[in-house]
Amino acid sequence: MAKRGKKKKVEKKMDEQEVQYWLLKTEPGEWSWEDQEANGNISQWDGVKNKQAQKYMKSMKLGDLCFFYHTGSKSRRVVGVVVVTKEWYLHKEEGAVDVKAVGEMRRPVDLKEMKGDIELNGFTLFKQPRLSVVPVSKKIWDRICDIGGGYGIEDDLKEED
Repeated sequence: MAKRGKKKKVEKKMDEQEVQYWLLKTEPGEWSWEDQEANGNISQWDGVKNKQAQKYMKSMKLGDLCFFYHTGSKSRRVVGVVVVTKEWYLHKEEGAVDVKAVGEMRRPVDLKEMKGDIELNGFTLFKQPRLSVVPVSKKIWDRICDIGGGYGIEDDLKEED
């Protein structure tokens, strides 16, 4: 029952405010999309040490959507979408937010592909590539979703129409 109440709370919060968009980077060897799904889709996003990235995390609100981005030498791409289910809180010495998997990208969107797309010029990911948390404008969010063919929840919503 607690899970249902939390879902309604997230949905209500999303209705009350404009959703913000983010990109969260993770090394797949440390925490992958598969780990996220295997963990009941909910996880604590922590371990962010950079002050600017922490500032961005503190700006996250309940219901904000985040790209789940695999980084590292083998894989640099958006693989899924998560939603913020608990706003920033102090955890150990850094802080954390809780996120829940919303859906996997129908097709992962590679960094090289994003850099080659003129509509993504100015994306913070390109300007500050070392940050593990970056804001994403609505325009860029929509374009990346288009390139990737959408993600899980969008497919469910289309089937209901």
